[in-house]
Amino acid sequence: MGNLLSLKNLTVEFSQNKEISLAVNKVNLEVRHKEIVGLVGESGSGKTITTRAITKILPPNARITSGEVIFEGMDLLKIKAEELRSMRGEKISYIFQEPVMYLNPILTVGSQISEAVSEHIRQDKEKVDPERRTVELLRQVAMPSAEEVFYDYPHQLSGGMNQRVMIAQALASNPNLLIADEPTTSLDIDTEAEILELLSDLQKEVGFSCIFITHNLGLVKKLCQRIYVMYRGSIVEAGDLERIFTNPQHEHTKALVKAYLRLAA
Repeated sequence: MGNLLSLKNLTVEFSQNKEISLAVNKVNLEVRHKEIVGLVGESGSGKTITTRAITKILPPNARITSGEVIFEGMDLLKIKAEELRSMRGEKISYIFQEPVMYLNPILTVGSQISEAVSEHIRQDKEKVDPERRTVELLRQVAMPSAEEVFYDYPHQLSGGMNQRVMIAQALASNPNLLIADEPTTSLDIDTEAEILELLSDLQKEVGFSCIFITHNLGLVKKLCQRIYVMYRGSIVEAGDLERIFTNPQHEHTKALVKAYLRLAA
């Protein structure tokens, strides 16, 4: 079936105090249809900037200087801004690691998901009740008491429940690509396991592709089929799950695997 997404020699620069630094250096990455790919690396390695460059949601001092972002056969770096805006949320959705930073504290979670549903309905001209669809989404992400949670505010929910809200919001438009940026970082280990299982189940049920960003190889082992290892703005190694864990080639990958094995022992 080929690739859903291909990054080709993607390069992103930051400018600060008249100095230029490379945040992403000639990155090549592929995501096939209906697979979960792990993007692994330490903090500051360029993982988040790489994935945000896909839809150009970059800081003001960052710019893409070269490369291609081929999504469904189209180079997203060459399309009009209006077309790219319609891609965000409709075909490419993001889940972030701190849901309280992205959920509006003065709106109920139901109204926030309904807004995303309504936008999708306008684009596809579907005859759907946004509130009913929102409750369905909350049930789909295994939210306890979905009908009651619809009327709750983010501060009334736990971290894990807010993350479920973010996932429901991301799925509102039935995206083809879901980018999960360290979505379990702020969660306790039990809730983390629940969210990982939820993402795995939803991916099988809905059939979206996913880039799962993390610094934790243990999470990748539970969720992903293939891995890209990022270090200082570059992809230094890529391979399937078994090969990376049994025969890492790059020194940074070896260090990550060694750390994982030490913690797992």
